[in-house]
Amino acid sequence: MRTILVTGGAGFIGANLVHYLMEKYPLDRVVVLDALTYAGAVENLPPDMVRSHDSRGSLWYGDVCNAALVDTLVGEADVVIHLAAETHVTRSIHDSLQFFQTDVLGTQTIANAVARFGRNIKRFIHVSTSEVYGNAVANMMDENHPLNPMSPYASAKCGADRLIYSYWATYKIPVVIVRPFNNFGPMQHLEKLVPRFITSAMLDEPLTVHGGGVAARDFVYVEDTCRAIDLVLQAPGELVHGEVFNVATGEHRTINEIAHDIISEMHYSPARIEFIGDRPGQVVRHTGDWSKINRVLGWKPSFTWHEGLKRTIDWYRENTERWSRQLWLRRIPITSAMGKKEYH
Repeated sequence: MRTILVTGGAGFIGANLVHYLMEKYPLDRVVVLDALTYAGAVENLPPDMVRSHDSRGSLWYGDVCNAALVDTLVGEADVVIHLAAETHVTRSIHDSLQFFQTDVLGTQTIANAVARFGRNIKRFIHVSTSEVYGNAVANMMDENHPLNPMSPYASAKCGADRLIYSYWATYKIPVVIVRPFNNFGPMQHLEKLVPRFITSAMLDEPLTVHGGGVAARDFVYVEDTCRAIDLVLQAPGELVHGEVFNVATGEHRTINEIAHDIISEMHYSPARIEFIGDRPGQVVRHTGDWSKINRVLGWKPSFTWHEGLKRTIDWYRENTERWSRQLWLRRIPITSAMGKKEYH
């Protein structure tokens, strides 16, 4: 039996990963550390984990910056998967303090604990983000693409990404960095693009699009990201320690295209698309090169965009009570790139 510590396990990718691990590895124990901020919810986790601390898993309510708690949990773990982070670009523009506290200092707290107390740690997986790259300077963005973060969120994650690498270089902790491109799927918070569009259509509201809607992203279905993390978890150390792996599809689509795909799938009116000011520091395009993780670990995306989108729409249709509690958190006041104060 392994003990797998997942920080941020009640959030979107984290909760999907917890379900994936507990289903695939019934003999392992999964421990979640989560501060249960607005983006995390106990409802995202398996019910048995929430009811009690049992042999299969447990939930610890706490801040990743709490060194005493982190040291204890890391000292009992065999694997650490670090997902705890503030993740919303627009919210980071509105107020960036919490992003640097959680994303940078929280990562430093975890890395320190692994270096000092993680004697049994066989693998430390840090989940970074493609946002660290900034605007694409090549047709396909590989792991050697320049790091030019364009928002406070991206810069906080970039700092954490490089901090983790420095701990591998200095202390040789068994760390692997994973950089997923834009994820989507069940249980994602309504502040994110795909669930915001889906729920807007369900509520007969406009689908608000930043700028001209030409910004493009590479979208990965969350289950494919869970599989990628699992392959990193299983791989021999000599193949992955100190390495960075993109998780992407190699295809990008514009915000306009995403809006129209969702409208088509949900039989909604295209006239309900509404354009608002562009976001400051907007990234023009992300297109991920996933050849390294394919070559080293054999990973490739299993879900097409449309397959993942249908599954995601079905989840939101079937879980109205869950996501309706987040409606008041969808909009954030910011000053747009043109200097106009708007709700994004």
